Amino acid sequence: MQSRVLVIACGAIASELVRIKTLNNWDHIEFQCLPPALHNTPEDIPAAVKAKIESQAGRYENIFVAYADCGTAGKLDKVLDEYGVERIPGAHCYQFFAGSDVFNQIAEAEPGTFYLTDFLARHFERLVIKGLGLDQRPQLIPYIFGNYKRMLYLAQTESEKLQALAASHARFLGLEYEYRFTSDQPLAHALTPMLKPINRDRKAKHQ
Repeated sequence: MQSRVLVIACGAIASELVRIKTLNNWDHIEFQCLPPALHNTPEDIPAAVKAKIESQAGRYENIFVAYADCGTAGKLDKVLDEYGVERIPGAHCYQFFAGSDVFNQIAEAEPGTFYLTDFLARHFERLVIKGLGLDQRPQLIPYIFGNYKRMLYLAQTESEKLQALAASHARFLGLEYEYRFTSDQPLAHALTPMLKPINRDRKAKHQ
């Protein structure tokens, strides 16, 4: 019998998680997603994750959190340590989408990089333009994005429509545009050690 695992996930990576689950036949996993807009107020992420953990206590044999630190400055890890719950390693989702080694090389080559994913490319207008009020006050763009030089689209799919959207987002912010196809593989690689099925009967025999 496989252990049932709840994955508390950021809604911004839900599509990728579902694809990875399907590809690997991880039928023991269930997802519950938190709103992607929490990334606009990362200080709220730890409390939201904590509330979800507590509401699901005793319903699953293991809980895993599909967030990186995501701007919580270590506060998310303090919550997870309290409950003995693990998360995806890394500072933010761009790191596990690209793979840690590749991302570190990218960030070192150009620190002034604004990153996009498929989700953010698709919802850029709602989360960034309207979320930051740039549709009403475009004069804020130099103040908010003045330290950025380029926009790098770390793409999980090869959608031409999303590539066109990403390029338009870069033009809106006045940034250079670059595209890099990452696929789901780096994220799948990060998840596999923690989410692959564990046979409880087999585990018991070896204890």
